[in-house]
Amino acid sequence: MAEEAGRVRPTEDYVRSLAQQSGATEQQIRDIVSLIGLDRASILREARLLRRDLGPKL
Repeated sequence: MAEEAGRVRPTEDYVRSLAQQSGATEQQIRDIVSLIGLDRASILREARLLRRDLGPKL
């Protein structure tokens, strides 16, 4: 089977959009999605918190 059971895969456009909106990297967005799923508001909240915690490195 190409994908693991229960694993969500966002589209590249979805990841790119969230990354631009939140200031996180696309890889960070993918990591967040793997933890919490595809809920846009939750992803943005976590990405913004991550960005704030990491400081100006992003």
